[in-house]
Formats: sequence, C-alpha cells, structure tokens
Amino acid sequence: MRFSAPSPVFDANAPAAGGNLGDLPEWDLTDLYSDEDAPELARDLEWLQSECSRFAADYEGKLASLDVPGMLECVKRYERIDVVGGRIMSFAGLRYYQNTTDSGRAKFLSDMQDKITGFTTPLVFFSLEINRIEDERLDALFAGNADLARYRPIFERLRAMRPYQLSDELEKFLHDQSVVGAAAWNKLFDETIAGLIFTVDGEQHNIEGTLNFLTDTDRARREAAARELGRVFSGNVRLFSRVHNTLTKEKEIEDRWRQMPAPQTGRHLSNHVEPEVVEALRNAVVNAYPRLSHRYYALKAKWMGLDRLEIWDRNAPLPIDEPKTVDWATARTMVMEAYSDFSPRMAEIAQPFFDKGWIDAGVKPGKAPGAFAHPTVVDVHPYVMLNYLGKPRDVMTLAHELGHGVHQVLAADQGELLSSTPLTLAETASVFGEMLTFRKLLENAGTRAERKTLLAGKVEDMINTVVRQIAFYDFECKLHDARRGGELTPDDINALWMSVQAESLGPVFNFMDGYETFWAYIPHFVHSPFYVYAYAFGDGLVNALYAVYEESGADFQDKYFEMLKAGGSKHHKELLAPFGLDATDPKFWDKGLSMISGMIDELEAMDDQGSLPN
Repeated sequence: MRFSAPSPVFDANAPAAGGNLGDLPEWDLTDLYSDEDAPELARDLEWLQSECSRFAADYEGKLASLDVPGMLECVKRYERIDVVGGRIMSFAGLRYYQNTTDSGRAKFLSDMQDKITGFTTPLVFFSLEINRIEDERLDALFAGNADLARYRPIFERLRAMRPYQLSDELEKFLHDQSVVGAAAWNKLFDETIAGLIFTVDGEQHNIEGTLNFLTDTDRARREAAARELGRVFSGNVRLFSRVHNTLTKEKEIEDRWRQMPAPQTGRHLSNHVEPEVVEALRNAVVNAYPRLSHRYYALKAKWMGLDRLEIWDRNAPLPIDEPKTVDWATARTMVMEAYSDFSPRMAEIAQPFFDKGWIDAGVKPGKAPGAFAHPTVVDVHPYVMLNYLGKPRDVMTLAHELGHGVHQVLAADQGELLSSTPLTLAETASVFGEMLTFRKLLENAGTRAERKTLLAGKVEDMINTVVRQIAFYDFECKLHDARRGGELTPDDINALWMSVQAESLGPVFNFMDGYETFWAYIPHFVHSPFYVYAYAFGDGLVNALYAVYEESGADFQDKYFEMLKAGGSKHHKELLAPFGLDATDPKFWDKGLSMISGMIDELEAMDDQGSLPN
C-alpha cells in the first residue's frame, strides 16, 4: 500500500532571492477534494473502511486456492483500495506542506494517517499470503491470463521480501505502530525545520530564505547566512540528534528481526536494483572526486581570486556572472521551449501543470522548503511544489520537477500498482528535463562569458547531484553502522558528517565552525534512508542517455516515451536495453562521469585562452 503523504525534498542547490517574479501559481487541490469537510472525502473514508474489512473477509486464508479469475479480481480490488487511500493521503499531505506550521492542517494529516492505518490493518495478510504461495502455482496463474500476468512485477517485488518476512502478528503490529514510529518523528522533523528562524543582517528569515543567501553575490552576506545556519542548527542539534538516533535504531531493530544483511538492503529491494550496481556507482564516483569536484573547485577558487574557498563560497556566483532575476513567465517559456524542441508531445503533457493549478511556486510562511513532484493517484494527476525565487537555478528546478510530472502522467496508464517508478529510475525524466533546458540555454549563449557561466553552473549542479549525494550516501552508511554500536552523541554525528566532506569537496576548502551540524537539515536522512544515491544513479543514467540521444535518429523520442510509460512495470536492465545501455556494467558509470569531466575540460581550456570578452 502506498498510503503516504508526499515528502518534501530539498533541492541540492539552494535558490536565491529574486525581485518581481510575476503571478506565481498556487495549487488547486479540488481535483482531489474541495476541502477537509467535503462529502466526497467522508464517502471515500466510509467506503475504504468497509472495503478493507470486506476484502479481508473474502480473501484472508484463501489466496493460495484462488483460480485465475479469482486472483485477477482480488488484485483489482486491492488496487482500488490503493487508489482511494492514496487519494485521501495525497490531499492531506499536499495541504500540510503548503503550511506545515498550521496546527489544523497538521491535525488533519495525522487524523487521516491514523484512520487509514487502522482501516488497512486487515490487509496485512495479503503480502504475507502471496509470499507463501509456491512458485509453480503462481507461474501457472500468470501463464493462464495476460491481464493477470501484467501484475507479475508486483508479485515479484512482494516476494523479494520473502526471506525477510516476519510472522503475521508482528507484521500487523509494525503496521499499526508506524503512526507513532517513523511517521511521527518525520513530522516532528518537518515542523521543527519549518519553524526555525534565522537572523541575517538584522532581518528574520525561514530556512528557505536563509539558504537563498548562500548564492548571493555579496560574500559577507553569504558568510553571515552560513554562520547563522550553523548557529541555529547547533542550537537545535540535540533534537536533530534524537530524531536520527531514534530512526536509525528503529530501523536497526526491524532490520535485525527481518535478518536484513545490511541497512541498505531494504532500499535496494524497493528500488529493484542489485547491491553490486549501487556499489559500482558509489566507487566510480568516489574514485572520480579528484577529476570532478576537486578540480572544479580549484578552478572556482582561482576565478574568485582566493587561495582557499570557504564553505559559503561553494554555490557562490562567478565574478563574471551578472546577477539576474528570471520572472515566472520567462522561466515557463524557457522550459517549455526546451521541452518542445525535444518533442511537442513533451510540451503538450507539461502544459496543464501551468494552466490548471498543478504547480505551487511561491515562497510562503510555513510552506515546506525545497521542491517535489507528487504523483497523487492515477485517476487524478501529479502536483509540483517549488519555492521559486527567480534565480537561473530555480529555472532548472522547474525543469527538473516538471520532468517528474511528465513521467508520472505517462506512467499513470500502468495503473496504481504498476505506475510507481523505482527511485533509481524516478530521476531519469527530471534530470533529462534539466539537461534539455541547459542545452537550450547553452545553444543561445551570446558570449564566451555567458557560455562559461552556464557551463560552470551546470558543472556545479552535477557535482551537487552526483558527488554531494554520494557523500550523503556514505554519511548515511557510516551513521547506521555507528548507531549499531550504541547511542550517538551530537559530536559523534558531527564527526561522521565531516569525515565525508573534505574527501568529497577537496583540499581547497576551509570548513567553518558550525558546518559540522549541516547534516541536521537534510530531509532524505529522515524521510527516506539511503534515497540519495538515486540522484547520482539518475544523473549518470541521463548523461549516458543524452549521449545516445545526440547520436540517435528520430526514433529516440519514441523509445524515450515508451521507457517513461513503463513506470514500475520493468527492471532497469530491460528499460535501458533499447538504448544499448546497461547499468550493471561498471564502465557504464564512467561514461556518465566523463560528461562532467568533459565540461570541466572545456572550462579549463577557456582559462587557457585568456580573458573572456563581455
């Protein structure tokens, strides 16, 4: 069951403040429900409660004896329950993330989660019984009906958990307990982050506004923001340490009972990716640190006239970068033109997001920071959340999240159970959308200085997506391993964080006092343990995919849309085969990393050619 509220995801690069941005769109959630008192919502809650009970009465203890028509009907009823529950939780979650400090919205989300958890407890038997059916029996059912065989990937994913399945009673207990376990700690984290106040230059800001200053042209303001972030995080580090200690211990206990071989195993299973593939990706990126991040940041220090970079210089604009504000209408045009140049069909799918209230773009008090695209359910449509402040990187975030939206629209035809894409492939369309927009901007660059600025910005984004996220992954691995040895103090977690920072960013950086607490605001560690490698996976995959696109004929677009339409119905090996790509080949990752390295080569060559004309 996918009854969860959308999790906000901080953009890897903090956006910076802008001026007059035009009319920024807000969500219209009425396609889900008109409000929390809507009669349709009451009707769906009543139906869900009764249907879960009926489903259990009709099928518990009987799955192994179902014939083909009976199993098909069972799966379709289960899928319909998933749709109705997902619709309710999408509405509750999206309203909450519009204003996480509104106690009424927080209560409504909690109440819906409590109700649905209770309603669906009778369904826990479903996956347990599916996993007890003999392979030969299931094979015979699939062979007997093409409609049922469509759902085979769902059965395979459930059955991947067979070695780690607990007793029926324990599985039901974990299901019931979840609302006061991870879900409660997640909510505490979200509300704490959203409520933090930072004072920069005498003015108060939320975390989004403060992170924005890290890309300011004024170095003193960047420093002030960085030090204020460190001060506030340090002042709250005991609470954040408690959140991480509790969640990592909870995971360790459940993993131990399930006899999971490693903390990452559950994530790999849910992503349908082999551990050795992730390890190959991780090793390729770590081995490339010297020729990627270390080399680029050394160049950046030279451009800025500095012997050493401070942490507040990491996302600083280049000295030749003229500050600019991109209003909403311009950002929309830039992204839509890039999408349309690739395929008019892609722009056509993206259009309703702008026209029908599917995007919430403005920065507002209490709104969750960062950006995400939430698919809701297949009989509605996705919603995109941004915190748009008018910087060029915000345009890339729009292109990224809109790519997710296009992917989710296309995959919806698979149905609720098969539409959800594993995280390893979920970033494909988003990163590809960014790449299309970047290439469009690069093509239209009028001067060498503009081209250099665009290239440098893209390299920084890719380093944040690949290098920084793998460093995050290494931090998580160390955190979960260390927690198995006992309670971790804030200083212990700080030390783990710093152990990956110098290695990944390189010797050119100084690290201020307070930076050791910057792990505290990263939501992935709380909401989705080990999620972060999916960003690097997606970036490497898209770099390789884009190289194929540049070399391919007109059939690339058709193959690309077929890949997105597949949703979660196929393994990554099967989806990439039409493009001649194979992520299980260790050399695959080097191809993607070579694109980043090649851009740095071009930047070095520009330096060798002398000063740039304006």
